[in-house]
Amino acid sequence: MIVQNANESGWLNRSSRRVSVALWVVGALLALAGAGIALPGAWLLVLGGSPYYLLAGAVLVACSLFVFRCHESALWIYGTLLLVTTLWSLWEVGPNFWALMPRLVFFSVVGFCLLIAFGFSAAASLSSRFFLLISLVVALGTAVAPLLLRSSVEGPGISSTSSIAGSAEDWSSYGNRNSNRYSPLREITRANVDELEVAWTYHTGLYGPDGKRRAGLQLTPLMVDNILYGCTAFSSVFALDPVTGKEIWRRDTLHREVIGGHPVCRGLSFYRAATASSDCPTRLLVTTVDNYLVALDARTGNPCTAFGENGSVDLAQGLGTFPPGWTHPTSPPTIVNGIAVVGAFVVDNQSTNVPPGVIRGYDATTGVLKWAFDPARPEDPTPLPAGAVYTPSTPNAWTVFSGDDSLNLVYVPMGNGSPDFFGENRSPATDRFSTSLVAIDASTGAVRWTFQAVHHDLWDYDLASQPALADFPVEGRTVPALVLATKTGQLFVLDRQTGQPLTRVEERAAPKSSLPGERSSPTQPYSVEMPDMSGNKLTEADMWGLTPFDQLYCRIAFKRSIYEGMYTPMGLQPTLRYPGELGGIDWGSVSIDAGRGLLIVNANYMADLDQFISREQANREGLVPRTDPRGHSAPGGAMAGTPYGVHWGPFLSPLGVPCQRPPYGSLTVIDLKSRQIIWTRSLGDARNSGPFNTPLGLPIELGAPNLGGTLATGSGIIFVGATQDEMFRAIDVHSGEILWQHRLPAGGHATPMTFKGGDGHQYVLISAGGGSLQDKPSDTLVAFRLKGAEQISH
Repeated sequence: MIVQNANESGWLNRSSRRVSVALWVVGALLALAGAGIALPGAWLLVLGGSPYYLLAGAVLVACSLFVFRCHESALWIYGTLLLVTTLWSLWEVGPNFWALMPRLVFFSVVGFCLLIAFGFSAAASLSSRFFLLISLVVALGTAVAPLLLRSSVEGPGISSTSSIAGSAEDWSSYGNRNSNRYSPLREITRANVDELEVAWTYHTGLYGPDGKRRAGLQLTPLMVDNILYGCTAFSSVFALDPVTGKEIWRRDTLHREVIGGHPVCRGLSFYRAATASSDCPTRLLVTTVDNYLVALDARTGNPCTAFGENGSVDLAQGLGTFPPGWTHPTSPPTIVNGIAVVGAFVVDNQSTNVPPGVIRGYDATTGVLKWAFDPARPEDPTPLPAGAVYTPSTPNAWTVFSGDDSLNLVYVPMGNGSPDFFGENRSPATDRFSTSLVAIDASTGAVRWTFQAVHHDLWDYDLASQPALADFPVEGRTVPALVLATKTGQLFVLDRQTGQPLTRVEERAAPKSSLPGERSSPTQPYSVEMPDMSGNKLTEADMWGLTPFDQLYCRIAFKRSIYEGMYTPMGLQPTLRYPGELGGIDWGSVSIDAGRGLLIVNANYMADLDQFISREQANREGLVPRTDPRGHSAPGGAMAGTPYGVHWGPFLSPLGVPCQRPPYGSLTVIDLKSRQIIWTRSLGDARNSGPFNTPLGLPIELGAPNLGGTLATGSGIIFVGATQDEMFRAIDVHSGEILWQHRLPAGGHATPMTFKGGDGHQYVLISAGGGSLQDKPSDTLVAFRLKGAEQISH
């Protein structure tokens, strides 16, 4: 008995020590968490923010004292804090899983630790433990219930003319016929889309000529006359068998060494000469990263020797002398009635003295320069003589244009004059054409009309989307129209003959700049009869994080920043820009289901945090104009020639996650007749997201950042990649239901396309290039077809 009692006493002592250690560990955790919340919470309160964090931190510290004393009051206090936090969270953000997660999950985990620590202690009564347990169930249940019960498809909640002849079975231009990313093909249907499988893949090559520099793949290929055509970021052009993916030919088109810049080839153009010619009756026109316009025989890949000089035109002529990489094309020419119209990327935010933003029209057969639209002298489109230079630092147009053969117009979405964020140096001509859609006569280069989407743009809200052409219903009739989607999330519907809005546009007051020397526009245009895709104005309650600590950091950063809604001008204090650099709606543009009259829009909801710095500070930081600005100076800009430099970048927490709550991307379908949202849903999940850019692999719907476009088909299916989660999805256009999805080798940051192959079956193809949203790069074209289709030949 003596031995037994001794053993029992030893076990009790060891058990008591374990309980004591557990309570001290939990008490220390509560004390540290309380201090970590209360102290910055006091700062937040001083800034005019929520008092919750100061109060909650104080309660945690008080609770820790009772834990150290092994007193059951700790359980009552903590349970009460959980219930109050749950009620406060619901009051502030409502039943939204992602918004509730940082408010409730951390506190619930700590609460379970507290419950377990007291579980072996006689100091806690059954009632106190039960109260804490109920509080934990309520808190976690409140957080998780919206995830379990929610429908991914939500209701409205977000405040025909072809340039190139082609068969409906082909994909003959970048945005296909009418630039609306629509195909009438309907072999792939809602009933069988889940039978899609990979038909073939093709690797375009990830590296440049030096074998070191990588570039992503944003290509939308063409399929004409049963040959598939594409290009690489470093300007190699290739032709493939569209059924097998086997290479037919490949041609490198570079003429000189590529240094710096932003190597991209989003596509090329196919042109069928009006009269048969021994020299390339069917040809491909491609703009290159070393500033050439090249014509290749579509059948052989050989240069069209009668075009320009042995098949090439030097686009660097007339641009002056600038660092290599400061300007070059990234998008295909747009061909209207035999004229190939070309724009180019121009470096952002490095200097007030950058290359000209001139737009030029070339004869698609001979390569002769027919006209040049210089925004500084729009009244005279006559090409300059040899040796002369177009006006530097004018607005440029880097994205894909649209054309209308019947009206003989090319529609050019313009950017703004450099630098993007400071406009004191801009001329009246620069302001006239900045962030404007310009309709140009394809034969003469004369400006027919302009529509400005942002006045005196100070936010890099350049027009990135290719205008989509449509027959728009107006008062019982249809009008030839175009839909202009913008980074501000506005959808402008314009008469494509006159440029007049077909839906009401309203000028609204805009925030005024406080920066010395800056003149912001007093008003900005809003498309008030079309759904607004810009997202709601941010509030402190929208600030987010993975834990209460980084969420509190984001709240403080929000309260310290200048933010008066959209169009808040940058200043010498931190400034929020929302929508941010991605938009809104970026170069992926929109799709139009022409058979159903539906507009399909994928949009982003990501804020940026920006700040001007003095010239002295910029010099100290080494912010000087760079030869390779994309690779070295981002997210800073030298803005040489102004009194300031600039910092800009995404608004992130210390953990590297966005400071605003999800969703960060959406997909929406709008009825063009009623101009009402049919459905909207989050687009993308969290499987490729996480702190410090570390994927957590969680396939939970998040609404991911996206870059790329959509494809609409005659069978009522939307195909979309674009998202950071590297998924390719098929979605029902009527309901928003995800019908099928497939994991790509990398992010599909491109616009998908579809065609009917020589075997009689429909194919869907997307470029999986990654690399655009901090995801891994790839060089893979992926083609899909229905299972068993390869067994049936046409």
